[in-house]
Amino acid sequence: MSIKSFASKQFSTHLLDERRRGKARARAERERRRKGEPHRIEFFHQVDDPYSHLLAQALVKLQQRYEVEVVTWLVEPPEDWAAPARALLESYSLVDARRLAEKAGFHATSETRPGPEAVLDVQERLAATLAAPERPGSEATLEAAVALGRELWESESRGRRRTQCAASVRTALGAGTARRAELGHYLGGTCFYGGEWTWGIDRLAYLEERLADLGAQIPPAADAGQMAGAPTLIYSQPRLLEEPVPADALEVANLPDLHFFASFRSPYTWISTERVIRLAEAFGVNLRIRFVLPMVMRGLPVKRSKRVYILLDAAREARRNGVQFGPISDPVGKPVERGYSLLPWAIDQGRGIEYFRSFMTLAFSQAVDAGSDRGLRRIVEEAGLDWTEGRGYLDDPAWRAEAERNREELFDLGLWGVPSFRVGSVAAWGQDRLWVLEDEYRRLAGGSHVPASPRSGTDVLRSAG
Repeated sequence: MSIKSFASKQFSTHLLDERRRGKARARAERERRRKGEPHRIEFFHQVDDPYSHLLAQALVKLQQRYEVEVVTWLVEPPEDWAAPARALLESYSLVDARRLAEKAGFHATSETRPGPEAVLDVQERLAATLAAPERPGSEATLEAAVALGRELWESESRGRRRTQCAASVRTALGAGTARRAELGHYLGGTCFYGGEWTWGIDRLAYLEERLADLGAQIPPAADAGQMAGAPTLIYSQPRLLEEPVPADALEVANLPDLHFFASFRSPYTWISTERVIRLAEAFGVNLRIRFVLPMVMRGLPVKRSKRVYILLDAAREARRNGVQFGPISDPVGKPVERGYSLLPWAIDQGRGIEYFRSFMTLAFSQAVDAGSDRGLRRIVEEAGLDWTEGRGYLDDPAWRAEAERNREELFDLGLWGVPSFRVGSVAAWGQDRLWVLEDEYRRLAGGSHVPASPRSGTDVLRSAG
């Protein structure tokens, strides 16, 4: 094992240790009790971010269920290093947030972004709410955030015209952005509680479950007529293939391929791998692996705070989906290039999916160093392929042209990161959006009355101007 691979394994093993996480949570709770503080959640709200708008609505519900105090901070958009494809991110987030709002039953944002004058207007009014001594407490602030968010995102209401940023807004944005950086994050639509971050409503269940474990629930009123038993979560990610796929529909449906834009270096790609394969098998469709170079190997910076959050978030998502995560040998650099040089050959041999699964499994759950001949040989042979034949394709640069074509198509779809997926004209980004593809397959197969998902691709790009 190389020094780099060994260091990667040691770092990830320490960071992802569940005992370490449990001890950190216990320390945070002891410290909260010692200080006599409430369960305090810090909410970082970017008013023109559609995910922030959804989270504000969810936090109002959270305050109704749990004895919590929500401290709202206004924040600026992420810096360029954290949003390397900002135009695509801003366009796609409108599509994605509308899908998510419909699935979760929240007020959806509009199809176009609000103008800067409207954003400034809402920021100024929210900043005034935060500073108003006659309206203390977090409940009023959150409700104002939701009400002003509805106003901002209604297409017919775009606020009053502003010509300059008020001092109160600059102060509020500066304080919130600095606090976010101090605690180690970079995005809006995030919550910090007891040393841990949650993003959007997608991860809210982790926060809600933690509060429930701490006994922070507000007891229901005696006359509320609530059902006995554990309450449902405010939002939990849909489970894949919970309902059987109707066989008769599949016999007559000509379903499109499932395109899987993936990276050998992406932990989110790893934790989606088995579910993507299962989804393709369930609907009897061809799974096409569209490999792309990792962002950092395309010259896009990934700072330590982002790397740490991604690993911690991927680990809890892996636990939720029953995927072993760690120990890891980060395959960035030469291991990815060596792995990609064999992928077209493996696909030609009819073992592409097996090779992809083998690489991801061994790199992300057994810390096998794909940069060494010994490690790559094990990956190849566990995929049912011949190492002697395969090593003849090592360092063959032909894969680079295919990776670039895949990247270009990904950008044409209005996407930029992995894992991403396409089914016909519907595209989605993220391992937590596989339900979008399942819904589309069910709609196409006629197996259920699922509405068409908002389109990606050129429609998104046009909306960006």
